[in-house]
Amino acid sequence: MIDPLPFVTYTFVMSITPGPNNVMLTASGANFGFRRTVPHIMGVGVGFVTQLLAVCAGLSALFARWPAAQSALGWVGAAYLLYLGWRMLGRSDTEARDNRRPVTFLEAAMFQFLNPKAWVMTVTAATLFLPQELGLLLRGGYMAGIMEGIGLPCMTVWALFGSSLRGFLAAPRAALAFNVAMALALATTAVMMVR
Repeated sequence: MIDPLPFVTYTFVMSITPGPNNVMLTASGANFGFRRTVPHIMGVGVGFVTQLLAVCAGLSALFARWPAAQSALGWVGAAYLLYLGWRMLGRSDTEARDNRRPVTFLEAAMFQFLNPKAWVMTVTAATLFLPQELGLLLRGGYMAGIMEGIGLPCMTVWALFGSSLRGFLAAPRAALAFNVAMALALATTAVMMVR
């Protein structure tokens, strides 16, 4: 019999703790509001489930055989985080503010394949918690159901936290300080990704 509690606990801890997705969702909620951040949340969810199902189907074996491929993805992901941080810092003038936009659904979905925390989560989940006694479809449904059932509410908390700061960030100095802090958090995450 499958005991989901260890997998649920693992998923909750990994989903609620800070990482690239949660930092970006907090910044998006603060800068664009919760409603405009929902496509970002949904994109993370779809990209993550796609990655999880691919790993469960055997993609992790490719990384075991060619670890340089996973390392290269880490470097690309780190560069993307630095780019996003730079974009946050470039929002000081009115024109930049008028042209800014939240991360799109597709960008968020594609980012999961560059996100080392997402790779760690999916490879660990497939290694430790994949119920081999279930058929392929049931196995995938079990894994995706638990990870999305916990992950989406956790991401929503981060986006809501960011959007709760909007009133505070109405002052230009506060907005600048917040964007600098989020850019530094993304840069720190990028450095940790490639260490």
